[in-house]
Amino acid sequence: MPAGYRRGGRRQPKLEARGTLESVETEGPFKEWLGMPDLYRHTLTVDGEIYSYQVEDATLDVAIGDYVVFRYKETKAGRWIDRRSLGVAIDPATFNRE
Repeated sequence: MPAGYRRGGRRQPKLEARGTLESVETEGPFKEWLGMPDLYRHTLTVDGEIYSYQVEDATLDVAIGDYVVFRYKETKAGRWIDRRSLGVAIDPATFNRE
């Protein structure tokens, strides 16, 4: 059986969270292995819950107080946000108002 397939089961869907970004702490840069770009670990507090986000950028595109949305997975080390999934949530009711 090829790697990555489970027997008789369906794939677990990604977990998604939304909430107000309360704080951001940045650590780094870290170099995991030779040839890999420097990575920064951001610890985000969203609605009282703590999430970790690891990317190449020292700054994030979201600011404290923004209503954010992202996909994440739970591991033994905590909750890790998927790369390129963190963004500002848009309320459709207020999107095209002028």
